[in-house]
Amino acid sequence: MRESIKDKVAIVGAGCTKFGERWDAGIDDMIKEAATEACEDVGVEIKDIQAIWVGTFRGSQQSGGVAPTGLVVSSALQTQYIPVTRVENACGSGQEAMRGATYGIASKVYDLVMAIGVEKLKDTGFGGLGTMYPGRWEPVYGAFGTGPGRYAMAATAYFAKYGLPPEEGKRILAEISVKSHHYGVHNPKAHLRREITVEDVIKAPIIAWPLGLYDCCGVTDGAAACILCPAEEARKYRDDYVTIKGFGIATSPGWGKEREDYDFTWWDATEAAARQAYAEAGIKNPRKELDMVELHDCFSIAELIASESLFLCEHGKYKQEFTDKRAYYHEGEMPVNISGGLKSFGHPIGASGCREAYEVYKQIQGKAQEPSRQIKDVTLGLTHNQGGHPGRFICGALVLGTP
Repeated sequence: MRESIKDKVAIVGAGCTKFGERWDAGIDDMIKEAATEACEDVGVEIKDIQAIWVGTFRGSQQSGGVAPTGLVVSSALQTQYIPVTRVENACGSGQEAMRGATYGIASKVYDLVMAIGVEKLKDTGFGGLGTMYPGRWEPVYGAFGTGPGRYAMAATAYFAKYGLPPEEGKRILAEISVKSHHYGVHNPKAHLRREITVEDVIKAPIIAWPLGLYDCCGVTDGAAACILCPAEEARKYRDDYVTIKGFGIATSPGWGKEREDYDFTWWDATEAAARQAYAEAGIKNPRKELDMVELHDCFSIAELIASESLFLCEHGKYKQEFTDKRAYYHEGEMPVNISGGLKSFGHPIGASGCREAYEVYKQIQGKAQEPSRQIKDVTLGLTHNQGGHPGRFICGALVLGTP
């Protein structure tokens, strides 16, 4: 790396739609909602934006057959011949859009850009995301080729490796889901706004053992957007801007399922991305230095393993370091997914990475909507977004903080 981007790029505006089963809105409507809120937040108009990056997984199938290009945004916002770049990295697409916008500013080519993540999943005619390998099913390689199946393998592997009886392991995962729903209730933009109990989680229908209904994120519609500018120009837009401290993106070689030395209990690409971001941000001890983390918790076990793979606690020590101490609550030592996370806020695939940045941005500003969610004195936060499945990931880690 020739030069760090630390404190060279600022987020000066952000917007996010209500997440949920948005039967009332198409993909164009949600793009407009998120972009309009972001523009109003900073006091600019769409015509002031010089370039846009959009992350979406199924965007071309949600917008009347528009080819998988930037047209999904340019037509919705009626931009006038500016570059709009559509990126896709599975569930990590939102983080990829943030990266494109960040480096667009860092390159000194643009003065004001936007990153948008969006997904419309509820009108697609199926109940989930299907298998990982549509059109090329193969009885050995494709076995357990669904999201719940892959993450269930990670959960059972974790239980076995660290000597957790199934009942205890299930209870640890249930505590994570209970926490996520608790904060979702207090987040007006969240999808699943309902308190649940540990017993609710344990007794829920099994999707892929040990993961039950309440261990899995829902199928959600939504969009989020961030507006970025050079840090030296941020104060002309607002005083409470947020700067980018470090960015890491790592893509695995994809052979985790076949490697004998990979046991599904750690996210290799997450560790690599985190190391990149921490090094650039100058973070030596993330557990002590970070004030909050928004991480990719598509399943309860994903929050557990991601927390360890982001070096927030030692591998195998999640129960002692997080569950027993309630450290992951907003008043705890290491608040995680105080938005409700993907589990409760929702996971419109391409939107989640941008939505996580929106949450950290608002928390740093002290504008987390509900006092019951606001973390005290946030100056440094991390977002983590990943796509793929255990052993075959694209992961991003983004550190945001006060100037």
